[in-house]
Amino acid sequence: MFAALRTVFEKTLTAFVIFLLASLTVIIVMGVTYRKMGWSLVWYDEVASIMLAWLTYYGASLAALKRAHIGFPGLVNAMPPQLRITAVLFAEACVIGFFAILAWFGWEVLQILQGDTLVTLPNVTTAFTQSVIPIGGVLFIMAQLFSLPEVLAQARGGGIVDHEQKQLEEALR
Repeated sequence: MFAALRTVFEKTLTAFVIFLLASLTVIIVMGVTYRKMGWSLVWYDEVASIMLAWLTYYGASLAALKRAHIGFPGLVNAMPPQLRITAVLFAEACVIGFFAILAWFGWEVLQILQGDTLVTLPNVTTAFTQSVIPIGGVLFIMAQLFSLPEVLAQARGGGIVDHEQKQLEEALR
């Protein structure tokens, strides 16, 4: 059941990140094309910058699920297995704690922004655009928790997989 939930989470997050990337691409191409033809879209800059922020938060959550963020597997792998598990749990607690604080204060910001709207699109609330902060924080926590059993198994076994080293070795082959 846990593996099925993780798969659904990963596929949903991947689809949303692809959707955001494709949408941002279309908006940027459209904005540049219109500008070249002498017709500026007033909402283009504001929407593109918001979509980039959304892509960053949701993409970071997807990267966390795949454990593709910068890490120190060599440092952890140099430790004896019992210390590896402690180090992994400590690191996880720090990351989850940080993103819990981010989500909490992101929610607080949404309460402050109620009623504000975008300058160029007055029908779109600022709270909607900034909702990515608490949602991204929660998604990052979920990604960490979904990938934690795999990392703990690696820590107990031969060591944490160094994805960068693995990619480098594959590229050199």
